[in-house]
Amino acid sequence: MKITFLSDNLQGKISFLNHAVSTRGQLPILSNFLLEAANGKLTISATDLEIGISSTIPVNIEKEGSVTIPAKNFSDLLSNIVSQKITLTLDGETLNLTGEKIKASFQTMPSEDFPKLYEEKGEEIINVKKSEIEEFISRIVFAAAIDSSRPALSGVLLDKDKEGALLVATDGYRLSLQKNVFRTTEGLEKPLVVPARIIKELLSIKEETDGVKIFVSEKNNQIIFVQNETVLVGRLIDAEYPDYEKIIPTEFSTKVEIERDVLQNAIKICSVFARETANIIKFTIEKEKMIVSANSPSVGEDIVDVDVKTTGEENEIAFNAKYLLDVLSAVNKETLIFEMNGPLNPGVFRIKGDSSFLHLIMPIRVQE
Repeated sequence: MKITFLSDNLQGKISFLNHAVSTRGQLPILSNFLLEAANGKLTISATDLEIGISSTIPVNIEKEGSVTIPAKNFSDLLSNIVSQKITLTLDGETLNLTGEKIKASFQTMPSEDFPKLYEEKGEEIINVKKSEIEEFISRIVFAAAIDSSRPALSGVLLDKDKEGALLVATDGYRLSLQKNVFRTTEGLEKPLVVPARIIKELLSIKEETDGVKIFVSEKNNQIIFVQNETVLVGRLIDAEYPDYEKIIPTEFSTKVEIERDVLQNAIKICSVFARETANIIKFTIEKEKMIVSANSPSVGEDIVDVDVKTTGEENEIAFNAKYLLDVLSAVNKETLIFEMNGPLNPGVFRIKGDSSFLHLIMPIRVQE
């Protein structure tokens, strides 16, 4: 293998590819990048067997070939090479890198030992704009469970809806639901549980083109996202998603209209005191204001008054401050609706004038 390319063309890809490099060391080959030079392109791949990423750049090929090299050393070196022509030459089991005033060599492992990211792409189920993914998925994915003790909860549910598709994520303490997304869903024949990790990586793809194609390979139980020259692969979660609809209240005794930025700032102020008491923030809802407060016996009390429009009963409820800040950071709309039925029932946030989204948070029981 002998190829030449501009360092800048690869630098932007390498940082994202590193997300799929294994750091656990169970298989040495998983700590490597796979380099494949053919047909005027260099394809670089990485996988930790949970997710896989490959990306392609144009190169000048003198001799085609493939090999794997240590990912960390290669990416660290490349990140410090500024705007110059790079030549990679495979000599036996050594890959030599040369630049204008740089020479380096890497010990390699055979490309045949590197796992395939996928055998087949399968059927294309959805073709969407990246802008849609960024807007809708960012409202959802943060609510998925981080641990995998209940596998389904570590994923995002993708299912058909009347006017497109819907996305759901929950960790058992909070739930995000977004309806009416990805209008063309003819290929989505059954609900899919997609690992939240691969969804988060999807948000990190930096490609100029806006289109994202989504494929499902039933043979290998994989989901594959393709955006321009970058491919992101993950294994679907084979677990039944919980019946989320039964926990969503259909009626509320209290409804509050509130400005997002004002509420977010009030919670940030009170969270300074909440840190001392299990991160508890209390809402006391009156007719024309909401009192946001945190109380710590060892520190003191912090109270912020927020102007609101209240319909229904006066009420009070307490939440984990982190959960509140997570949803307020994810939803970039000016006016929100908060609904509740009492201190022991879940509270629900919606976007004013948009019935397709809701975020539910379970309350914290506070001892008076």
